[in-house]
Amino acid sequence: MQDGARDRAAHSPFADMIEATRLTSLGRLDEATALIQRSFGYTTAPPPEPEAPAPQSPPPRDDAPGTVRRKAAAETRNASRGSITEPAVRVRKAVGKVVSGLAPMLKGLSRPRRAPAKPSAPREPVRESRFVALSHTEPAGSRDYKLFIPGNPAEPAPLIVMLHGCMQNPDDFAAGTGMNVLAEREGFFVVYPGQSRQAHVQRCWNWYEPRDQRRESGEAAIIAGLTRAVMADHPIDPARVYIAGMSAGGAAALNIARAYPDLYAAVGVHSGLAAGCARDIGSALMAMQVGAPGLGTAPSFGASPTGQRIPTIVFHGEDDGTVSVRNADQVLAQANVAGLTPGSETFEGRGHPFTRTRYRDETGRVVVEDWRVRGAGHAWSGGRPEGSYTDADGPDASRAMLDFFAEHRLGPR
Repeated sequence: MQDGARDRAAHSPFADMIEATRLTSLGRLDEATALIQRSFGYTTAPPPEPEAPAPQSPPPRDDAPGTVRRKAAAETRNASRGSITEPAVRVRKAVGKVVSGLAPMLKGLSRPRRAPAKPSAPREPVRESRFVALSHTEPAGSRDYKLFIPGNPAEPAPLIVMLHGCMQNPDDFAAGTGMNVLAEREGFFVVYPGQSRQAHVQRCWNWYEPRDQRRESGEAAIIAGLTRAVMADHPIDPARVYIAGMSAGGAAALNIARAYPDLYAAVGVHSGLAAGCARDIGSALMAMQVGAPGLGTAPSFGASPTGQRIPTIVFHGEDDGTVSVRNADQVLAQANVAGLTPGSETFEGRGHPFTRTRYRDETGRVVVEDWRVRGAGHAWSGGRPEGSYTDADGPDASRAMLDFFAEHRLGPR
């Protein structure tokens, strides 16, 4: 391509119009007008150079031949200048008017269509979650515990109290249930009280001792006091505090929930027993094997009776050889499901098959749930292999409990 062709391509009318738009948006209208004129081939003829004055002589006669020729030439020049200058002037004026009329719109094109958004308030930095070891002391006794603090807790946040089973500890129970993972995702706190070997050689909660089943007494008072201490130190929603446990921890959780219905909004019992179903080691072993005889017709041994229904979710493996599944039936009886409307669903095809029964009150609200897992033994359903006594093939008990808890709170609904 020759240089002239390149120059013409580089300075096409389209490119000139883009540049003219830019100049106009900057308020440089004269430059934009000149560019548009050049683009369309119009130029303003330069003014004629002044002629040298003619020597003074007598004015010629109008009818002289030379005079006639000079007048004709002058008229020709003037006509020629007019034919070039007048159209250019008209074009310049027209283009100037057009550009001036378009200027507000062209300037508008140079601005954003919307006003810039106001800077948002700085977000709280994402903090790391913590799993800290603490201790609590009550007149009834002391217990160590682990507290999971989410990186970005809800405000205010729910609190779950998790009671481990025999031969377990807070770290083991947290790993097996996977509850901290869910807590981090949803911004709630989880506290794991730890049973001491001084209180029980196998780290079992003393759910069968009458002194540990009553309000303001024994382990029930220690766990309630520990719960209140966490609530005082962190932004906890007092209407959304829950308690759950596995095996001995499940039995203890139900004892404590029924002793403190003003503190816990709901309870989760996994592979556990009814509140107050035993009074010593002998009656505890019997209840674990065949259920507590006469429970539901006779008063409980040590658990304080409550005049209100505690929202309860139950998980139990039908092949549990440590705690008979009959105990799940007694937990339901204690929740007074006889006055509720049941609805059951059976799920098969992945992992252990199970049946979920939901009990609704007169308003249609689910206040009790019962999960029976076929083929499962004495293990946390849907748990993780990092912890002991877990069964990954069952439905996720941790998730189910949290979903159930989310529907219940203390105070008016």
